[in-house]
Amino acid sequence: MSAPLGELLAALTPQREKVTAYADDTYLQETVDQLDRLGVDAAKFAREHSLLLLKPDAIVARAVEPTLNWLADNDFRVVCAFRVAVDRHVARALWYFAWNIASPERRRLADLLVGISDVLVFVVRGADAELPVAVRLTEAKGATDPRKRKPGELRYLLGRHSYLLNLVHSPDDPADVLRELAIYLDEHRRARVIAEVGEGIDRSSQALAIANDLYAQAPARSFDRAAAVERILGDLAAAGAPAEPAFDPAADAACAQLLYAAWADGRELDPWSVIVLGSYVLPMRVGTQPQALRPVTAKDWLEVRP
Repeated sequence: MSAPLGELLAALTPQREKVTAYADDTYLQETVDQLDRLGVDAAKFAREHSLLLLKPDAIVARAVEPTLNWLADNDFRVVCAFRVAVDRHVARALWYFAWNIASPERRRLADLLVGISDVLVFVVRGADAELPVAVRLTEAKGATDPRKRKPGELRYLLGRHSYLLNLVHSPDDPADVLRELAIYLDEHRRARVIAEVGEGIDRSSQALAIANDLYAQAPARSFDRAAAVERILGDLAAAGAPAEPAFDPAADAACAQLLYAAWADGRELDPWSVIVLGSYVLPMRVGTQPQALRPVTAKDWLEVRP
């Protein structure tokens, strides 16, 4: 039998607030219970593995192969890869404890984004005597804010697109690994994934095969702001919307107002173009309130460990 859940969580996250919040979280309980039934040490599994979500923007950007190369170059091994159909509920489950600071506009754009394609999730393993794999991967992945990304980080390599279009997501710490596994997968698929992970075989070729299937269904698109504005103006003109003679496509306020007006009028616009333009000109955060659970850093982890 595994340790009591509170005791297990205390070993898997440095945040006391997260221990309290996750003790009653159904997703985390499901994974812990299943690992226990399968005879897998939940704490060991969570420390030795992490997940890497390649979001729909990563699929559109054709970012899978560069990501696999970066993982290999940074001593991470993909031991499982699987495809997930996502919707607004999956997005809210993943970021439930962080989206209290997300603006309504960001949530709206995120809901459009999950409709672009299915996603690809890697289970990765890596060796680090000091840090759990999830903590090391999150540090190496780079910041959500493009201005804070550095050469050598995954998000820097994949392209400095925007705050919203950051292409990849990974759990902050081992507690999040257990929780997110149950968000992506039901019990039967989790069992298959856990069995594959236990084999420890490199599944990069499997990941590429899934990526090619996703690419066939989601065309590559531009992340260019000007191209997005041009497509949106074309959609509005085709729908008979009156043109704004003083519209300045380089002005953030004007572009934001263009989107607000189109939404208010119920206009049908190309979703990808709305996502791209909105990621540049719409607010992403609400005020300055703190996140319900702030991101865990390597420094947090090391400060509470002997």
